[in-house]
Amino acid sequence: MEREFIAWLRQRLPGHPRLRLGPGDDAAVLSMAGVEDCVLTVDLLTDRVDFELERVDPRRVGRKALAVNLSDLAAMAARPLAAVAAVALPRQGGGELARQLYEGMLPLAAEYDVAMAGGDTNSWDGPLVLSVTLLGAVTARGPLRRSGARPGDRILVTGSFGGSILGKHLDFQPRVREALLLNGRYELHAGIDASDGLSTDLAHLAEESRCGAVIQRELVPLSPAAAELAAQLVDGSTAWDHALGDGEDFELILAVPPQEAERMLAEQPLAVPLAAIGEFIPEPGLWQREGDGLRQPLTPSGWEHRFS
Repeated sequence: MEREFIAWLRQRLPGHPRLRLGPGDDAAVLSMAGVEDCVLTVDLLTDRVDFELERVDPRRVGRKALAVNLSDLAAMAARPLAAVAAVALPRQGGGELARQLYEGMLPLAAEYDVAMAGGDTNSWDGPLVLSVTLLGAVTARGPLRRSGARPGDRILVTGSFGGSILGKHLDFQPRVREALLLNGRYELHAGIDASDGLSTDLAHLAEESRCGAVIQRELVPLSPAAAELAAQLVDGSTAWDHALGDGEDFELILAVPPQEAERMLAEQPLAVPLAAIGEFIPEPGLWQREGDGLRQPLTPSGWEHRFS
């Protein structure tokens, strides 16, 4: 029952210095420690779309629900502060499921110093629906936006891409610390996280910046899972295709001035690799080039929620 779950949650949630009043009242009270500019993001995950509950540990689902929001804050180079979670539980087994979801969220919240400030629970005859709202604070340099890329900027990415459905989409590490370090140490013009697919999200960034982007094919870091998935599917797809379009890699895509990009690549300041995969250009659209060949149009491929 809901009352029992709330009582369990109030005992289970750790105390946090920013949380003045936690679950139990109509709203939480937070001490924001002088924060003026806040960042707010929300993501909603549903069974059979973002995960298959019958095949995975619910704790991994809970972790992902918080991690996707942390990735959004990473894209803005913002510092996480507090979160609330709302969940629509299946009537059968909903109580234990809710507990496991939170058991997946709490270690990640502790890792990134997030105050879990409560939320809401509901039950119905449908599948699990889970939504997390995350509040963050911008740093001294302000938020990293999608609209700041300039022609001539290099396209830098963290990590590797493709094949996330084989496990990374549940267990990825949001690049919060990486984004904060890079934004504090280097000049970055724009950023986005690769949630819907490398090509789709890069196209979003270029469009918001009113310019175009060229990907150098051989420079894109392919994950081993991209090749593994292509081999499994036997549908003619390649590791390159999966790197461009699979989505849910949750790596950073950055627009960086050329000289600064060279410095970042030489210093490699992160535990995860940084790679340059192309550049931004004045002409709109998304393009690809292989070797010294001509530039060719590239149709973005990735995930998009479709409804009429």
